[in-house]
Amino acid sequence: MATASIVPTNTNRTADQLPRNLNLALAVIAVAQLMVILDATIVNIALPSIQRALHFSPTGLEWVINAYSLTFGGLLLLGGRAGDLFGRRRMFTTGIALFTLGSLAGGFANSDVWLIAARAAQGVGAAIVAPTALSLIADTFSEGPARNRALGVYAAVAGAGGALGLLLGGILTDFASWRWVLFVNVPIGIILAIAAPRVLAASQRRAGRLDLPGALTVTAGMILLVYGLTSAATNGWTNSTTLMSLGIAAVLLVVFLVIESRSEHALMPFSIFAQRNRNGAYALSLVIGVAVFGVFFFLTQFVQNNLGFSPFQAGLAFLPMTAGIIVTSQIVARLVGRFGPRMFITAGPLLVATGLFWLSRINDQTGYFPGLVGPMLIIAIGMGNIFVPLTLMAVSGARPQESGLASALLNVGQQIGGSIGIALLGTIAATVTKNQLVGRVPTHAVVNSALASGYGAGFELAAALALAGFALALAVIRGRRPQLAARLAEAPAA
Repeated sequence: MATASIVPTNTNRTADQLPRNLNLALAVIAVAQLMVILDATIVNIALPSIQRALHFSPTGLEWVINAYSLTFGGLLLLGGRAGDLFGRRRMFTTGIALFTLGSLAGGFANSDVWLIAARAAQGVGAAIVAPTALSLIADTFSEGPARNRALGVYAAVAGAGGALGLLLGGILTDFASWRWVLFVNVPIGIILAIAAPRVLAASQRRAGRLDLPGALTVTAGMILLVYGLTSAATNGWTNSTTLMSLGIAAVLLVVFLVIESRSEHALMPFSIFAQRNRNGAYALSLVIGVAVFGVFFFLTQFVQNNLGFSPFQAGLAFLPMTAGIIVTSQIVARLVGRFGPRMFITAGPLLVATGLFWLSRINDQTGYFPGLVGPMLIIAIGMGNIFVPLTLMAVSGARPQESGLASALLNVGQQIGGSIGIALLGTIAATVTKNQLVGRVPTHAVVNSALASGYGAGFELAAALALAGFALALAVIRGRRPQLAARLAEAPAA
């Protein structure tokens, strides 16, 4: 019997508008999504090499990461809405072109300012690609098993991209050059830009115009919010730059909401929040983002500082997590249409919390097996349970003209959640580490022990946040079994 997806069919499509090869279409969408997700982490392992080559100051080096995250997070709503208005395939191709040009420029950078500007250009491209990629799945794949499978691949890529970035960054940095963590995107981007117009479904331009006051205020507000959270991770929550950035961001975002409530062509119509499950998905993406981003942030440092792994070995260390997310996502994609999303999306945060609590027990004597591999696998299975139903619910029931916005809001939750997570958990870890070192001679062993204690405290808080995500899913997400059962009964046998 065929299974049903809970994402509505785009009834405006005709058969001749559908791509001839759905596998190629899925490959283009998935590779593009993977490219923009892994670029958030692929540069991390190369940072020491970049610092030596381009003579970055310690404080300037953080902008190699921040320039990407600020423009990516800040422009997501605008990128999603532009896809709705001007055609998703057109904007998807434009975003890939911008991302590829930014990657090429960054690979040739011979100064710190040049590289930072190139990373910002990558972020602009990513902010267009990420929301339009998810919307294109609904445009390209018919409702049922085909769309469920496509969303499973998308969710696996979104979940595993960060870990794959660390692995690829380690390989390229160790065996080629730091420049190849950027150059690697160029041939891929060229192929995608050529293939996208040929294999993806076209979406029509829609009536309406871009809400420029809303776009300006939300973009500035989001950029300042991400910057303020990044500053908190580096300088602390009481730093004047942190407080000013967060304060101005709050004002701008309130102004944005006022504008949207009165705008005829709102960038974010409040009708997008009409469904309980969708709102729950957005909230859960934020909470899980806060909890899980610390895994990569802390474990990357732990395996290199405490276990002495090389960049390549550090990348390999995340392979179990990557494989776990991919495999679990594919299994969940096949089952979610039959059983509904609630079972998976409540079990997922509970598994993540279990793995994080296990990680919170780490100390300076913890080894890779089983001290890290065991909890990473549990977290990976939990994340694989979360991403597919989360993606389904985020765009479920959205009108065709709003699916780009619905996709963008899901990405916003993950990006902002990640920024909050690194800032919040990083602050906790740094405070515990500092307290552990008070009055002690900072030998190598003492420092490693203090660092491990800090990481453990961060994971402990992350576990509590994941438990809050479990409670949120349990309280807010409602099952759709009756509706699904009725639709399954009407579906023809496979």
